[in-house]
Parts: sequence; structure tokens; C-alpha cells
Amino acid sequence: MILVSSFLFFLFLFLIVGVLSTLKSKGTTSDYLMARQSVSAPVVALSAVSTNNSGYMFIGMIGYTYHIGLSSIWLMIGWIVGDLVSSFFVHKHMRTLAEENEAYSFGGVIAACGPKASRFLRPLTGFITIIFLGTYAAAQLGAGSKALHVLFDWPEAVGALLGGFIVLLYSYAGGIRASFWTDVAQSAVMFASMVILMFTCIRYLGGTEATIGKLEAISPTFLSVLPYWHVGGPYFGALLFIVGWFIAGIAVVGQPHIMLRFMAMKNVEQMTRIRAYYYSWYTLFYCLTIVVGLCARVILAEAEQFDAELALPMIAMDLLPAALAGLALAGLFAATMSTADSQILSCTAAATLDFNTRSFTLTQTKCITALITALAVVIAIGSVESIFNLVVISWAALGSAFAPILLSYSMGARPSENCRIAMIICGLGTMLLFRQIGGGEWIYEVFPGMAAGFLPLLSRGRLSEKLSWDSR
Repeated sequence: MILVSSFLFFLFLFLIVGVLSTLKSKGTTSDYLMARQSVSAPVVALSAVSTNNSGYMFIGMIGYTYHIGLSSIWLMIGWIVGDLVSSFFVHKHMRTLAEENEAYSFGGVIAACGPKASRFLRPLTGFITIIFLGTYAAAQLGAGSKALHVLFDWPEAVGALLGGFIVLLYSYAGGIRASFWTDVAQSAVMFASMVILMFTCIRYLGGTEATIGKLEAISPTFLSVLPYWHVGGPYFGALLFIVGWFIAGIAVVGQPHIMLRFMAMKNVEQMTRIRAYYYSWYTLFYCLTIVVGLCARVILAEAEQFDAELALPMIAMDLLPAALAGLALAGLFAATMSTADSQILSCTAAATLDFNTRSFTLTQTKCITALITALAVVIAIGSVESIFNLVVISWAALGSAFAPILLSYSMGARPSENCRIAMIICGLGTMLLFRQIGGGEWIYEVFPGMAAGFLPLLSRGRLSEKLSWDSR
């Protein structure tokens, strides 16, 4: 009873924070989708961290670390370094493009990256956004469902329905501003729950030295930092592994739900402060996740039928007092909601702005939000893919389709509409083909996808122009 009460208390807290955002709402579509580009640096940073640290972290990353050991750290290093590098070139351009073109959707920014686009580019961008970002949102709701199923023995559909209902309720109330506000509250709960769980695990295992000893006993390579890959020998495979996740970090610029955070900041001069908040918080949280994943391998004996993506809720249930277990579960559920709401609102922007030129009323826009939420819930309930797989597929697809265009624009290129369409098709098509033939066993599919995305641009000689690197 205490466990359920603690969990519901924190969910209620998030709901109240989201509903209170109506106090700042202006009742317009632009405010609903972009918060009038008036969000402060700390809120942008914490919201971006919360959105990025989704069910992928609490469910997928912990499960991945459980299987391969400390070498999962290269996901963190590659991803964060790639993300940081891209932030010096793209983020300010996106904020400027969004303001100058009154673009409230990701497709609007893609359309502004060159000569004026006609009726083909934005619908293509919107379609890809809805398909893959909607699947991504479903993965988040699915992650929450898994946790509730383990802790409360509820049917897995209940978690998806509950998460979808809460996201829809505060999105209706305050739109993207509600998402920003709740992300800040959720970020605090996510961090607190992970810290408590990490220290509890280490204490349970007998302290730091005892924990390391037990991890070393699992296998000779479990605490090896170097990824021991079978393709081409350990060193060549390790290099491909690391490079692939570095490119995944760069691909953050192709993720509409994250880049929307930077599009909504007050002004481009905030970027230095945002980087300081964002990357310090992000790195610390990622490290906590890896430590918990390592401890889970010792605490939860490996079994043939064990689903490693359920490690965190199982540990919380076994080791923590009921009230703290409720906090940990609320942190996990908060992570899924903080990402799902952003993705659903980004899909709403794509559906209402990228397929036609007429304006939707705020009521019509909210109805689209409800429809997309319902579709995400249905996908979450019916999906048989792991959370980790759903996330990496969606991330690779969006990064391959959109990141090359934004990176090219930031380097001074101004590709035509036909060229941008070709870049999207080449990038996304190559990524999907590479995955289909099993290339993902060698390197993350986003690498060949993004590389192919540049080919139409290179074939036209666009990058021979003088490049403009503005990283201030």
C-alpha cells in the first residue's frame, strides 16, 4: 500500500505542475507548440536532459549494461561528446531559423535550410517525424508499462494507458510549456531515485571494494573498458563501436523532440549557460545509470528467462523500503513521460503544420494531440520489440533523415528542395537497408545513414563553397 501511495503521490505532483502551467498559457497555437520562444536557460537545459534521459536510460541502458558490462560506458562517452560537438554548430542556427521563419515545427526549420520549399519537402519531413517519433513515444510508454507490471503485477497495458492519460492531461493544459515545467520536476525525481538506488546497491553488496570484486568474478571482460568485438578483432571492432555512438551523439540534431527545446530558448546568447547545465547533469546521470546496471548483474542472477530491461524496478522492489521504491518507480515513469510528451507534441506540430498551409485552431491542435497519444498507446501495448531496440531504431532513422541537412546548413551550404529531399531519402533508406542486412552488428546504423545523407549534397558540389563555422 505504501509503495503504491508513494508512486501515485509523485505522479500527482507532476500532474499538478503541468496543470499549473496554464497560468502562463496565452491560449494560442504558437504558445502551445513553442512557448513563445521565452524559456530560460536552466529550464531549457534540465528539460533537454529529462527528455533525453528517457525510458531508454532507466530500462534500456541498464539492461544493456547488465549484459555487456563496463564497456557500455562508450555509449555515454561517444553519445555525449558527439552531442557536445554538434551543439557548437547547429543549435543557434535552429533557434534563429525558427524565429525568422516563425517555424513552430521541426519540418518548418528543415524547410528553411535552403531556398523556399514547395509542397513536397515539409509533408515528407512531417510524415517521417510522425512515424518514427510516434514509435519512439510508444517505446517510452512501453518502458513505463514494464515497470508497473513488475512492481504491481498490473497488466502491461495499464502502464501505457496511465502514462498516455497523464501526458495528454497536462499537454492539454499547457502544451509545450507544461512539458518544460514537468520536465524540471521529473528531472529532480529521476536524479534522486537513481542516486538512492546506486548507494543502496553498493551497500547491499558490501561496499565499493566488495562490489568491484564480485563484478570481476562474473567474467574476465565484464569490467573491461575496451569493447571486445568479434568483427575484425577486438580493436577494430571497438573502434567501430565507439565511432558509431559518437555519430549517434551528433545525430541528436535530427531529433525533433530534443531540438525543440533549443528552438524555444529566449535567445541564442544563452547557449553557453545551457551547455554547462545540460552536459554536467547529463554526464552525471549517465554514470549513475551505468553503475546501477553493473550492480544489477550481481544482485539479480542471470537466468535464461530474465528480462534485463526489468532490472531497475526489480532491484527497487527487492532492496528499497516501500516509500523509496515508489520514488524510484516514479523516477522511471517520470523519465518515460518527460520524453513521450515532448515527442507527442512534436508529432502534433508536424501533423498540424507540415501537411497543409491552413491554420489549425488551438482546439483542433489539441484534438490532434489526443489522436497521436492514442496511437502511441496502441503501439506500446502491441509492440514485441525491446525498449532498447525501439529507441535505437527511431533515433537512427531520425538522425539519418534530418541531421545531414542541419549540419550542412550550419556549415554554409544552402541545398535546394530537391537536394534536401534526396538527402532525406538517401539517409533514411541507407539506414534501413543497413539494418536489414545485419550491418548493425558491426556499427550503429546511424553512421552509414548519415554518411549517405550527405551524398546528394556532395554530388552537387555544395560543400565546395566557403564554410561558415559559427560556434559562439
